[in-house]
Amino acid sequence: MSSAAPRPADQDHLWSVDEHLEDILATVRPLEPIELQLLDAQGCVLVEDVTVPVSLPPFDNSSMDGYAVRVADVAGASEEFPAVLDVVGDVAAGQAELLHVGPGQAARIMTGAPLPPGAETVVPVEWTDGGLGEGPVSGMRARSLAPEGAEGHVHVYRPAEARAHVRAQGTDVRAGDRALDAGTVLGPPQIALLAAIGRGTVRVRPRPRVVVMSTGSELVQPDESLGTGQIYDSNSFALTAAARDAGAIAYRVGAVDDDAETLRSTIEDQLVRADLMVTTGGVSVGAYDVVKEALSSVADEDEPGSGVDFRKLAMQPGKPQGFGSVGPDHTPLLALPGNPVSSYVSFELFVRPAIRRLMGLDDVHRPRTRATLTAKKALTSPKGRRQFLRGTYADGRVSPVGGAGSHLVAALAQADALIVVPEDVESVEPGTEVEVVLLG
Repeated sequence: MSSAAPRPADQDHLWSVDEHLEDILATVRPLEPIELQLLDAQGCVLVEDVTVPVSLPPFDNSSMDGYAVRVADVAGASEEFPAVLDVVGDVAAGQAELLHVGPGQAARIMTGAPLPPGAETVVPVEWTDGGLGEGPVSGMRARSLAPEGAEGHVHVYRPAEARAHVRAQGTDVRAGDRALDAGTVLGPPQIALLAAIGRGTVRVRPRPRVVVMSTGSELVQPDESLGTGQIYDSNSFALTAAARDAGAIAYRVGAVDDDAETLRSTIEDQLVRADLMVTTGGVSVGAYDVVKEALSSVADEDEPGSGVDFRKLAMQPGKPQGFGSVGPDHTPLLALPGNPVSSYVSFELFVRPAIRRLMGLDDVHRPRTRATLTAKKALTSPKGRRQFLRGTYADGRVSPVGGAGSHLVAALAQADALIVVPEDVESVEPGTEVEVVLLG
């Protein structure tokens, strides 16, 4: 992490959403590239172009189980007047020595096997009698059960054009082609392509390790009994899952009590496995806001911009936020509010882009679109704050979920979009076009 961008000295400065995000993205830097085995590189971002060293397929091969033949030998073949050819043997996938197919001959060939010299086309086995002399068959018998199928005669009941059912060398990719571009996120198809062209390792930026912890003495873990004044910890589960969804390797830490020293100690213990720390809760102005108490004075005097800065943002929900760095490696830390909706919205707006930046992606933002608002009444918004409401989006229309003041986790479970109400708008009428952040 580099030194933080200049921050306003005025503690009462009301940050805009864009200012806060710009500060985060100006500070967080992509992780250093490493060489990884293919399966370990899944979900990582490629840092170099990959070219094809060998064409795929590397040789002409059959796309069907059948018989490799010459075109002239099956011309005019029909069920009434089949072409009868001598079977000279089998050509199996991976077979090193190939048979030669001469005039009046056929080689029984398997899918993926090289087209043998002399052969010009492939006749599917369903167009033949399979060497049994009893009319068209639906398939071949296993060689171990019927080795005689690789010799004798075969009746062919249909003609075939040249190169029919043949995959030509290089029709997938050719040697020298660019297989993948730098910046590609490696998913299953990309891993398959790398393996197919013979790459066992690849140079990527590793998936960032994100440690998520909730704070609050009132938090109880699921499956435990609730006491008086206690609630279940949902934030750490939501944010850990969201971090993984964003591409990170995420670790969830059990809820930390409202004790500053305990929190500092827990954070120090977790730094060994963190490229990014995320806390939720304890960032407002209450007497028990432990994150603010514990981290307001952790700056390194020798590192300009280090430490955690606690701010007020012109947004709803999510007004109180914290951002900075902790530990000897200046690990970035984002401190989010404790309200479940505030926490999740804050993650989408600030933490997810930070994770994507650590991965080395150019586009770190969720897709946005315009949609027509469908609602029973106008959406009201406090003047001077950008508001983010949960919504459901489909076919260019978006509907709010849970109401403007709802802090229920259930509203998050139903939503697949955020409705953005600009800070200079106090009311949005039904039928108005609004900006939408797509979460799906």
